Amino acid sequence: MRLAANIRVLSESFKLALWSLRSHKLRTFLTLLGIIVGVASVIAVMTIISGLDQTVSSAFSSQGSTAFSVSKRPLVITSREDMIKFNKRRDVTREDADAIARLCRDCWRVGMAVNGMGLVKHADNRSEGVSVRGLSLPMFEIENVAIQNGRVWTEAEGGAGRNVCVIGTDLIENLFPGGSADSVVGDEIRVDGVPYKILGVAAPFGKVLGFSRDNFVYIPFQTAQKMFGARDSITVHIQVRDASLFETAKDEVRTIMRNRRGKTFGDEDDGVSVESQDAFIGIYQNATSGIYFATFGVAAISLVVGGIVVMNIMLVSVTERTKEVGLRKAVGARRADILQQFLIEAVTVTVFGGAVGVVVGYGLAFTLSLLMGFPVLVSAQSAFLGVTVSFVVGLASGLYPAWRAALLSPIDAMRAE
Repeated sequence: MRLAANIRVLSESFKLALWSLRSHKLRTFLTLLGIIVGVASVIAVMTIISGLDQTVSSAFSSQGSTAFSVSKRPLVITSREDMIKFNKRRDVTREDADAIARLCRDCWRVGMAVNGMGLVKHADNRSEGVSVRGLSLPMFEIENVAIQNGRVWTEAEGGAGRNVCVIGTDLIENLFPGGSADSVVGDEIRVDGVPYKILGVAAPFGKVLGFSRDNFVYIPFQTAQKMFGARDSITVHIQVRDASLFETAKDEVRTIMRNRRGKTFGDEDDGVSVESQDAFIGIYQNATSGIYFATFGVAAISLVVGGIVVMNIMLVSVTERTKEVGLRKAVGARRADILQQFLIEAVTVTVFGGAVGVVVGYGLAFTLSLLMGFPVLVSAQSAFLGVTVSFVVGLASGLYPAWRAALLSPIDAMRAE
């Protein structure tokens, strides 16, 4: 019985709260605005960044925790001084790759890559800024490159430095308008004026942060050394059979390269950079964490301002309804009943604002995803967080006005004008 009575009282309080909000529509809207802006900004940013996190992680972790690289310079250089220091290192050569393949016990696959950019043409069509990579055959397995049409070159073709290639799907669109992956196999393209026969087309990798990963030409490693120059530093890619061997293999490779460069125990610089794609992911996550904090700062300000507005509106409401409070107390309402009534009104406003903010935030995230190609990841946790924060703001901002109303004397309240 007591529970039913409490539920009935809460229901009546909620109905009164809704009636009060409908009676002052402009005031309610202005009260909601700060809450909506704060919650919507958090929801939109969390939704977009969560989708980007998932996409970037899957894009740069296609080999899982089983592959890493050895190069002259690290993947990311943050200062001019570091660039000068790394440029003084010895080049990574094919002999280094052979030594790793021969001496590293935990290394499963060892591949070599040379990277460049080039102008690619076919007939009257051209594509600039195309990634041109020279790869040894193990690289196709290390980087999980799938061939959707045609084939890769053979050991004999690669060893002979033949002018053959595997292309990405962007080149079909740019150089063979209306063509299909199957129809371009066997055709010829020119990379910086040099003719190459298309042996195969790679399955699409898709986009990351709006940038396509399918604008490339893969050519044999030996062919690339003739094209770019055999003296340029290469990148060696290593894969282990199991993630449990990852760190051991990295240590082995680091030791091999230090020995080949005559490094002693006191030398801090290994002479090469041994790192995985986690370096990219770490930098990306550091960048997005800064965006998170900035967004939460803006949202916090919006919610504080919204809370202050709610408190002021509730104080005005208490003043306007002083006689109502006095009448309710005169007929037996307790302080707890008055406190509950005004708290429910404050919380109803902010929770409703939070719910609207969640919807607006998701709508903004989806709009940006359509306009800019960003992925989105809808999370029930972010929606729950938005509504919960709104509830807390309403509770905190409505407590003082509700307590002030609860303390009113029935006689003084009834005489108030």
